[in-house]
Amino acid sequence: MSVEIALRAARVRYGPLEALHGLDLPVPAGTVTVLLGRNGSGRTTALRALAGTVRLSAGRVVWRGADVTRLPAHARVRRGLCFVPDLEAVYASLTVAENLALAAPGATAPYPELLPLLDRPAGTLSGGERRMLALSRALLAPRARVVLVDEPSLGLAPPVAARTYRGLVALAVAGGAAVVLAEQRVPRGLPPGTLVHELRRGSLAFSGEPAELG
Repeated sequence: MSVEIALRAARVRYGPLEALHGLDLPVPAGTVTVLLGRNGSGRTTALRALAGTVRLSAGRVVWRGADVTRLPAHARVRRGLCFVPDLEAVYASLTVAENLALAAPGATAPYPELLPLLDRPAGTLSGGERRMLALSRALLAPRARVVLVDEPSLGLAPPVAARTYRGLVALAVAGGAAVVLAEQRVPRGLPPGTLVHELRRGSLAFSGEPAELG
């Protein structure tokens, strides 16, 4: 399996605190990769480092062999990266329809629950509705090469979460994207070949398949 994007000896600092301690993280194409860990483990920071929304204090981000460490986040989006953070992931002043149009002009909402809400400002939605709208950005990106999602099931009812994971898996298996999910536990229903990297205090504690976790 070919590596799509990777962190190489990545370090990230927030003031005096170092959140990533020289992390090496290869992310293969056509594969679901799970970054596992508790709050404060560094999994969210690793996603942000890949997305370009935080700067590395040392190390590199390499995308298909090219060093993109200094490439800003908006330029990575143009190259085919989609990042769905856990918070503040929608444009609150825009309607649901306008948020969807920014993600994929002319596309239909991937969640039927959003269809009656198209004229509503996103800021008036419930937490679960806002999460579905944010996740739509990833699910409507069939040409994305890298899809990064922080806490996909956050605020979602179990049936909606299950549909979400099926959609994200399809981006990898059918679409060939490198899909990276930051999670506190390994979700159900992930395909064979899923990779798990467990982070603890900004360092890699485990790499392997879900069945190998103790």
